[in-house]
Amino acid sequence: MSSHLSPRNAKDQPRTRKSSTDSCPAKPSPTSRSLRHERVSRLDSSGAYDREAYDARRENRMAARKKAEEEAGCTDYKKMYEEALSTNERLKSRLQGSKQELVLVQTQLERVTQRKITMTERSNERSMLETEKRETRVLQKKISDMEDEVKVSVQLQ
Repeated sequence: MSSHLSPRNAKDQPRTRKSSTDSCPAKPSPTSRSLRHERVSRLDSSGAYDREAYDARRENRMAARKKAEEEAGCTDYKKMYEEALSTNERLKSRLQGSKQELVLVQTQLERVTQRKITMTERSNERSMLETEKRETRVLQKKISDMEDEVKVSVQLQ
């Protein structure tokens, strides 16, 4: 009775089987042909199972699979190596560009610093010139005053 109340399990559901046209392409692959041939060749002419031949074929299959895996592994390492080389080259070129930009910015900074120093020196020179001019005017005024005094003293004598 309880089985009627429970939901249907996957076991209770009917299985659907795919037809050979659904799962295989129209033209069988060389792998599927060789597997079919291998199944047929396991039996000798009398229909008996040949264990030694099966073991030899199995060893050959395993060796071929191992070789294919090693080749695939080598290819992956080679691809990774090539990617690393290209990444390194790209980064080297970016670093070179950054170094060139740094040199350019340093030269620009040096020029600006030189200009500022030159401008400071010029302003200092200007201020010195102005100070000297003022001092010269003061001295000239004193000289003219002294000349006037000499004239006055000469006239009084």
